[in-house]
Amino acid sequence: MRVPLRWRRSIMVLITMAVAGMLRARGEFIPRFIAEHPRVLAGQTLSPAGASLLHGIVDSARNPDLRWPDFTPYQTEVAKFYEMNSYSLAWIENGGLRSQGRAVIELLKNADAKGLDPEDYDGSRWQDRLLKLGQTPSEQDLVSFDTALTISTMRYIRAIHCGRVNPKEFKFQLDVEGHQLPLAEFLHTHVTDASDPAAEIQKLEPPFLGYRKLLALLPEYEEFAKKDDGQKLQTTTKTILPGQPYASLARLGRFLQLIGDIPATTPLDPNQKIYEGALVEGVKHYQSRHGESPTGKLDARTINELNTPASARIRQIKLTLERWRWLPHSFSQPPVVVNLPEYRLRVMNPDGTVSFYKNVIIGKAYGHKSPVFEKEIQYVVFRPYWDVTPGIQRNEIVPHIQKDPNYIAQHNFEVVTPKGEVVTDNQVSPEVLEGIRSLRLMVRQKPGPTNSLGLVKIIFPNPENVYLHGTDAPELFSQDIRDFSHGCIRVEKPADLVAWLLRNNSGWDLERVKGTMNGDNDNLQVNLALRTPVLIVYGTATVNEENQIRFFDDIYGYDAELAKALTAGYPYAW
Repeated sequence: MRVPLRWRRSIMVLITMAVAGMLRARGEFIPRFIAEHPRVLAGQTLSPAGASLLHGIVDSARNPDLRWPDFTPYQTEVAKFYEMNSYSLAWIENGGLRSQGRAVIELLKNADAKGLDPEDYDGSRWQDRLLKLGQTPSEQDLVSFDTALTISTMRYIRAIHCGRVNPKEFKFQLDVEGHQLPLAEFLHTHVTDASDPAAEIQKLEPPFLGYRKLLALLPEYEEFAKKDDGQKLQTTTKTILPGQPYASLARLGRFLQLIGDIPATTPLDPNQKIYEGALVEGVKHYQSRHGESPTGKLDARTINELNTPASARIRQIKLTLERWRWLPHSFSQPPVVVNLPEYRLRVMNPDGTVSFYKNVIIGKAYGHKSPVFEKEIQYVVFRPYWDVTPGIQRNEIVPHIQKDPNYIAQHNFEVVTPKGEVVTDNQVSPEVLEGIRSLRLMVRQKPGPTNSLGLVKIIFPNPENVYLHGTDAPELFSQDIRDFSHGCIRVEKPADLVAWLLRNNSGWDLERVKGTMNGDNDNLQVNLALRTPVLIVYGTATVNEENQIRFFDDIYGYDAELAKALTAGYPYAW
């Protein structure tokens, strides 16, 4: 007969108590079980009735005193924690709250400092609970308080360590399950007896410099939101140029000075009628921070950005902080990081600083979004073929050939069998066209300067067959919105990146990389001596290399999706 879980736990507690009593009778004060779990003697032992109440909450995965009573995703860890503590209370001792509990409660009440909602951790409820704790509480009150604090702390720890929502809910290929923390063990060994529990918990946050910088700017934008009068700039269909009149100059000056794009010491005339001087410079600074060319022109896009309320910027910061927490906290090698809304690639140093960055072109305009994932760069291919994907072949190449049978020859393509045997690189016959349409034949573009991939591609195997590569149209990098690819990511001046990736391959310096890109050896694969992590991420708020906060458009709508998931509250996706 299988003994119910609750009975097994009760039997274990009784056996432990009996063994401990026998050892004390022989003068042995610290049984081996307690030596292995040094927190057992701390806290408050419960009566049999109190232990039954504690079992009831743990076994039901429900504490009615919580804002979010159901703690099913944490039940296993809560049970382990109280088993480690011999089913006595962990935060309560002699009827009062231990100092560690007080420190953790302050952390929960101030969760907004981390971009979290304190109410998810019962932030406003702790004051009344503390008052009740000082008024001769019943054992039931103590059990309810202790478990509420345990559950809230576990929720908080998971939130700051690996986020509140599983990124797989959005089909992102990021493995947060792989870096989850054993919550019971961490609380037991690092928090409930720590001299500074808040510091121990803070160590669990993402270690990245970008995360810390963004987190530090959150209170600044919360202050902006309090001070801003919320007035809107006058919209106009005509671009306002420097030297022209504009009706909202007073508001423009106040706002740019409030958010730091015009220095606080710069005097502004509230009656100014002509758009010039410090206002133009402030707009240029603002445009640069928001991914726009710093023209100083007040066009519709810039005015729309300036009318975005501070509350929306705060939301962008909080959502980006959430996504930082989805990432692994350490890497085998410094990673390459692509932030899609920013159209930028960064190569990281071992200390977390940026070695260099490159502008990129990403997917969207052709209906293909670039994916979000973590992979490993394994090799590069110099002077590659472009193997046209089945979707592009059917939806784009076939219609072109139908209009012009010489399309293949004019664009340096060739038709090949699945084994790579060339069928034609000239005029396409109806029979060959049918083979292309049915995918019995494939289309690829020949290597060289006119190849759509440019002169090199960087491979990290993935189900979407997405990779980094060069381009035959470098002029596109000068545009502010760069979403012209089919999903792969084009890199500006990729030779620098390739030389960095091959830095551990003997003899592969920048000069050799450039020489091979412009040489005669086509489709040359070079495996990396040391594989390199690559992260393709999505953050609409970043702090750049000049320590300026920058905001970007929610190009894929992912901010809206994440905000919706988070406003649903507990239970989140996991």
